Amino acid sequence: MAQSIKISEEEMELLRREAKLASRSIAGQVTHWLRIGRSIERSPDFNYTRIREALQANRSPDALTSEEQAVYVDELIDIAASETPEQAEFYASRRKAGLGVGADKAGRIVRQKQPGRA
Repeated sequence: MAQSIKISEEEMELLRREAKLASRSIAGQVTHWLRIGRSIERSPDFNYTRIREALQANRSPDALTSEEQAVYVDELIDIAASETPEQAEFYASRRKAGLGVGADKAGRIVRQKQPGRA
């Protein structure tokens, strides 16, 4: 069941900004931060900077603790599932030109037929 909570305007602005930067919904950003916070509280050895380094391919995921790896996998899934603005623009231009493939609204890959081809 969905719940409502009160968040200060300052925190809400931060939440909106971070959600936009990460291509997440506001609810997705809250969930993301909850996972991180829960993991940090559970492990004194938890270090989110190490996770960011692994996501940026500057550190091997194998070098992360098991708690860090759990958050790393969640982050990686979120990143893979989200379309970046650049990807959206790329696919829009391809669709407009009648070229290539893209994703439908459900996220399924679809192939467009080129004009004049059966």
